[in-house]
Amino acid sequence: MKVAIATLGCRVNQYESEAMVEKFSRQGYEVVEFDEVSDVYVINTCTVTNMGDKKSRQMIGRARRSNSSAVIAVVGCYAQIAAPEVANIQGVDVVLGSRNKGDIVYWINRYLDEKKQIIEVSDVLKNQVFEDLNIKEYKHRTRAFIKIQDGCNRFCSYCLIPYARGAVCSKKPEKIISEVNELAANGFKEILLSGIHIASFGLDLEGEWNLVRVLEEIDKVPGIERIRIGSIDPTFFTNGVIDKIKSLNKLCHHFHLSLQSGCDETLKRMNRRYTAGEYKTVVENIRKNIEGVSITTDVIVGFPGETQEEFNETYDFLKEIELSKMHIFKYSPRKGTKAALIKDQINGNIKEERSHKLIKLNNMLEEKFINKFRGKDMNVLYELKSASSDDEYEGYTNNYIKVMVRSSQNIECEFHKTKLIECKDDHIVGEVLNLI
Repeated sequence: MKVAIATLGCRVNQYESEAMVEKFSRQGYEVVEFDEVSDVYVINTCTVTNMGDKKSRQMIGRARRSNSSAVIAVVGCYAQIAAPEVANIQGVDVVLGSRNKGDIVYWINRYLDEKKQIIEVSDVLKNQVFEDLNIKEYKHRTRAFIKIQDGCNRFCSYCLIPYARGAVCSKKPEKIISEVNELAANGFKEILLSGIHIASFGLDLEGEWNLVRVLEEIDKVPGIERIRIGSIDPTFFTNGVIDKIKSLNKLCHHFHLSLQSGCDETLKRMNRRYTAGEYKTVVENIRKNIEGVSITTDVIVGFPGETQEEFNETYDFLKEIELSKMHIFKYSPRKGTKAALIKDQINGNIKEERSHKLIKLNNMLEEKFINKFRGKDMNVLYELKSASSDDEYEGYTNNYIKVMVRSSQNIECEFHKTKLIECKDDHIVGEVLNLI
């Protein structure tokens, strides 16, 4: 039996898809690409935006056209939020919620036996048990993802994620450390910790476990040379937290701090729990304590009620604090959220104009940040060979600058001291210094 899995959305979804791949493989399935003819298609869905729902439906259609007799399973956030809608889509045989992916093979096999549609969607607002999806094998041997947390208790006014992912729940710390040790033994050099609201790790656990303690424990694991953390709430970085993490040898000097707006009035309507001033203080404290740190963010433009003055305030704020990269999103109304009920929705042309202006600012700031490191020698972990050239390799510095180099030797999955020479768009061209 062949199985193909399509993944939409965030790193947590990517991790869970990789875990499902492993489960299928261990049960004797052959995993193939999604555009191949397969016996089973699994669509791991996203529902953050209307576009996420639309893309999920498109993938269902693609699977149906590829093999009309295949089993089609739709899993994840879109299935969680709109199970009846998903179940009514032609060709859908199995519907599993966001915390029902661990038994994916069981449900597929059951459908093959009974040939009756299966809908298994638990109430994630009541289910506070962490679904343990572990990965032991990855295609590449450089960076491994570990999902350590699920759910969110924040309820931002534009977001469906608490309803799709449920309440905060954390992976047991001993399982995290065990998984890290196993990955290190298998040759992985970098660990990326991911979650839906990773700063909330430990809130549901007894004892003194929190994200800082997890980082401290992983920092001790032999073989692991870098630790990254995924997108994180800026309120996590108190002075006490910064004092502890600045001494960690393996923690990468790159943090993705969600902002969404640089205007306090907009932040209030979003139900974000900080002000622009507090965000700026966090950025300044991190920069003061961690040398060469890269701070990236997400920004939403055209949020309901965002006046031109409010947008200008956001623009000026971002221009002042000079983050190294910004991901710009145009607000998309989501049915079921408070923001969708706000009467003052912003015209699409205005969103486009504001988005374009911030993208232009981002390009300037990103180039400025990268240029600061031109001429310096930095340690780079080369992750993969370029698709366009056999002798070109792509890697990242500790502070997440993408580096491209040419090498006659295979340097994939290796650290090399590299001179950073010339900026090119979103990366820098380098020269490896320590090759024989």
